Amino acid sequence: MPELFTVLPPADALQQLLDQLPASVPAETVDTAAALNRVLAEAPRATSPLPAFARSTMDGYAVRAADTFGATEAVPAYLTVIGESPMGRAPSLEVGPGQTMIIHTGGMLPAGADAVVMIERTQKTTEREIEVMRAVASGENVLQIGEDVKPNEQLLPVGHLLRPQDLGGLMAMGVTQVRVARRPRVGIIATGDEVVDPHVEPQSGQVRDVNTYTIGGLVSRANGIPQPVGIIRDNFEALYAAARQALDRADALVLSAGSSVSVRDMTSDVIGKLGKPGILAHGVSIKPGKPTILAVCNGKPVFGLPGNPVSAMVVGDLFITPTLWKMQGCTRPPLQQTAQARLAHNIASVPGRVDYIQVKLVEREGELWAEPVFGKSNLIYTLVKADGMLVVPADANGVQAGDVVEVRMF
Repeated sequence: MPELFTVLPPADALQQLLDQLPASVPAETVDTAAALNRVLAEAPRATSPLPAFARSTMDGYAVRAADTFGATEAVPAYLTVIGESPMGRAPSLEVGPGQTMIIHTGGMLPAGADAVVMIERTQKTTEREIEVMRAVASGENVLQIGEDVKPNEQLLPVGHLLRPQDLGGLMAMGVTQVRVARRPRVGIIATGDEVVDPHVEPQSGQVRDVNTYTIGGLVSRANGIPQPVGIIRDNFEALYAAARQALDRADALVLSAGSSVSVRDMTSDVIGKLGKPGILAHGVSIKPGKPTILAVCNGKPVFGLPGNPVSAMVVGDLFITPTLWKMQGCTRPPLQQTAQARLAHNIASVPGRVDYIQVKLVEREGELWAEPVFGKSNLIYTLVKADGMLVVPADANGVQAGDVVEVRMF
């Protein structure tokens, strides 16, 4: 029997898809406070220096560094306290020769002073005099004007994924709004006469829709907006009409099930009618997930996923996630968390195919072990019970029990 589709290595298949994906989502302006995990479409710049004034990094005394030169515990320098630098406003006094002012962390350095002596390095002799028991250099314990950010400096680059600290840094500069990539809208269609809504009690021969929600979660985690279309029966015209309408409204489309080669599997034909260049890969050398379809239709990515939940999850993570980040212009997508563990059981594999094995992590005598969660690709709870996936590379015959392996965490 002839081979009905030619499989590609997963990396090659993904690259073919990304190479044919010129379109990106448009930008929008959002409040910085609500911009966590959004991707910058414009690079914000500093309109002023940060700090805007010289400020202390310690609780202590603002001094002229030259007045402390040579000071030791045996031979301290004596300085006259002329007041206190107030928090939240500029000091009204100037530090002259032999003088000092009390200053707190974050307080503005008074005129005349160029350093701060830590309070631990001083000792009061009277209410108006202190001993300085250690010399300080000019600029010591002081943040200078513009030391953190200089005027007109680029704060963050285009394509940067905004983190919590980035929001704080932008707010420190008064950047209360930012231009970011709009979250990609992803249409999700479940197919099959046997699939029913999760709210419905399945009849004999029916199963509840799982993949719409699994894929929707992956889309949300990649900063996309899932747009579930519903369940379309095994009818070509109905499926094509639903896919056409969903793709017109969305930035990407996912069709779940119907990607295998059989007379009832029409996903490939439907995708082929959605636009150019069309299908780029039908078949990927992975297990589970071999009959995956990757396409670009008129500038929008389209994915045909296997119906089995494990296959759909693996394929979605491998192809949908990086595609959505690229559409947002993200230059450094979040790194997938990994863990090192010893394999608890032998795993066989076939050279030329990348295998993804669900594993559960357990601790034994202070060491982490990966226990395979064996099961067929239509068993969703092999994923639910697992902590991550072990990847068996294409050039391996398998992995031996006791080997240290890397687990891609869910």
